[in-house]
Amino acid sequence: MATPVIMPRQGNTVESCILTEWFVKKGDKVKEGDLLFSYETDKAAFEEESKVNGTVLEIFFSEGDDIPVLTNVCVIGEEGEDITPFIPNGGSEQKAEEQVKTQEQVVEETGHSEQKLPEETQSQADSDEVFISPRARNLAEKIGADIRFATPTGPDGRIIERDIRKLQQEGHLVTAGAKEAYLNLDQPLQGSGLGGRVATADLNRPAVSFAASEEKTSAALEYEDVKLSNIRKVIAKTMHESLSQMAQLTLNTSFDATEILNVRKKFKANAEKMGLANITINDILLYAVSRILPMHKDLNAHFLGDSIRYFENVHMGVAVDTERGLMVPTLFNANLKSLNQIAIETKELAKACQKGTINPDNLKGGTFTVTNLGALGIESFTPVINPPQTAILGVNTTEQKFREKDGVIEPYISMSLSLTFDHRAVDGAPAARFLRDLKESLENFTVLLAK
Repeated sequence: MATPVIMPRQGNTVESCILTEWFVKKGDKVKEGDLLFSYETDKAAFEEESKVNGTVLEIFFSEGDDIPVLTNVCVIGEEGEDITPFIPNGGSEQKAEEQVKTQEQVVEETGHSEQKLPEETQSQADSDEVFISPRARNLAEKIGADIRFATPTGPDGRIIERDIRKLQQEGHLVTAGAKEAYLNLDQPLQGSGLGGRVATADLNRPAVSFAASEEKTSAALEYEDVKLSNIRKVIAKTMHESLSQMAQLTLNTSFDATEILNVRKKFKANAEKMGLANITINDILLYAVSRILPMHKDLNAHFLGDSIRYFENVHMGVAVDTERGLMVPTLFNANLKSLNQIAIETKELAKACQKGTINPDNLKGGTFTVTNLGALGIESFTPVINPPQTAILGVNTTEQKFREKDGVIEPYISMSLSLTFDHRAVDGAPAARFLRDLKESLENFTVLLAK
């Protein structure tokens, strides 16, 4: 029995994914577990495996296509089985494509037409605003290409498939949700969506000239223009909105890290015997923050403009550095988890981010964020809040300091913390009290564990 393979829904908020690579072709034999194709959202990459044995009867989309989730991507079954019920959007486009397939192959190979197009196809094209083949139009619909920018290379000024592929390479793309309104605009926009597509959110922004954004690198100049990745665009947009819309202020403090360093050594020495995960200093900090935050509700909140949403539990955002850019997965209900659970789950989230397989739902819903640059030797910095959160804690490096105790100068290991908060939602004194309580809990961590 023929079985369709759909584009999976990776998270409740994901509406479409870009198919990045096919590992099979039509006619290939596949077994359960064989890789079929890879795809990506704006934050993560995935691979789809076959769930049945059989032959790849048909492939409906090409690499680079923007495909709505739950849409049939290909069909697997026994040779000769009918695939008509599984063709996305019905089979009308496919029939029209077959009418001009031979003609377009000639054009692609020779650059000119040797025969006239069928009258039925010509009359259909003549009735449209744009002279475009059904095959090219179908591709444009699949990938969201703006055909107004296409340069026709087909017979009689006709737009064919290779013209649409060129649009895809140049970034003239638009999402399905934004298409109707976008096509009514007088000027094109620079897109911030997946694959550079113009999204609904871009429609209210000032138009940006494509000519300015697509300048080619001059051979005489020693520089390279690299198009922003999807995740970098998201980071840029979020950080700009954060700094431009919030009243951000940063407080800095330091604490005696002797206690947590000693506790960490004991955990490491007894990890195997006690069945513990590799508990790091960062895990200890996350645990302490999760226990102190519920006593400072203003910092475990979302600022919504005309109201503030306070959360009962702590959903901790943990900043993770990846090759694709900064990602912030959420450790949900961190205040209800043990230190060992926090250590295990944080590492699982970080690993998924670095591999690009993180579920998009795990990148949302945070109520407070911790970002740690201590391993890079940073002594102090100004972390930027993830809106609509009201605060973010930066963790800095350790350093040796000296203090007087009973008339004797003694050295100790100090660690500093940087708390950025939104002054619209939180005043300086409450923010300072949070840092004071966090500092005391870290300096007396064994007491905190006993609570």
